[in-house]
Amino acid sequence: MRQASVLDVGCHSAFLTVVRWRPGAELEPVFSHKVRLRLHETLDRQGRLGRAGVKSVQRAVAEAIGADARLRPREVFAFATSVIRDAPNRDEVIARVALSTGTWLRVLPGEEEARLAYVAARQWAGCAGEPLLVLDIGGGTMEIAAGTGDQPRVVRSLPLGARTITRNWLPGGTVTSTRSLAEIRQHLRRSLSQAPGVPKAEWGERVLGCSKTFEQLARLTNAQRGKPRRRPRLTLPELRAVIPLLASVNPECRAALAGISRHRAEQSLAGALVAESLLEVCGVESVEICPWSTREGLLLEHLGVIGSPVHHRRTS
Repeated sequence: MRQASVLDVGCHSAFLTVVRWRPGAELEPVFSHKVRLRLHETLDRQGRLGRAGVKSVQRAVAEAIGADARLRPREVFAFATSVIRDAPNRDEVIARVALSTGTWLRVLPGEEEARLAYVAARQWAGCAGEPLLVLDIGGGTMEIAAGTGDQPRVVRSLPLGARTITRNWLPGGTVTSTRSLAEIRQHLRRSLSQAPGVPKAEWGERVLGCSKTFEQLARLTNAQRGKPRRRPRLTLPELRAVIPLLASVNPECRAALAGISRHRAEQSLAGALVAESLLEVCGVESVEICPWSTREGLLLEHLGVIGSPVHHRRTS
């Protein structure tokens, strides 16, 4: 029996996950603990994490690591996503967290996050040898990976995450006019179309969306349909149909919509616009929702699961 522990420190939470696994069995959740964060509210115009943000990360890491008395801090792989990774004062934040908690936050390049999301999606999908396209919309960046093996052939990371688009184009999460909405769409399509090496979906290729953005949009469109699907899925026509709804209300009202969480409501419109452009440019009409992403990819690799059969129990 092997055990692995990962602490994922992102914009909205610090999430500790501990799992066990033995060859031929399913991943067995051992322990998990989530501490809510709102780091986007502490960023200045340059993307620096303010004093309040640094303190909240220190508290969240200390609480998450200390939540399981059996866990040794040095056994935990702790990593920070783009909100800390891309902050100009990243090194200061990491040093302060390490000094106060004894936990050193690693930062993964966007391309590595894309690779790990693909690794996780491949294991979850169980479609060995078949073409797979994996899409992941985070807060700061979006990740794209494609391939036919356990490891992707192509990985891309672009600074077009839902938080980034909200900060740069949708202050407060609201849109001022239909013209502004058209300008955002044009910017996203142009940025994606001009980015080198963005893979196009092949005929018959399985496409998986691996992020809370995709998951919540699928829940919203599913609720609008009024007919649940057996497998969570987001289609491009359904996505286009809910964008006017998201654009017509403020974040507080969006949080009351089915599938949209309160802490992600502000950036939900940006997430929908990013998803729309990503599906268009990649030539995707429908994306299947995968509950595994970068965190699970790390867990799988630390357990040595890659290439071995594993059942699909969620770890989050």
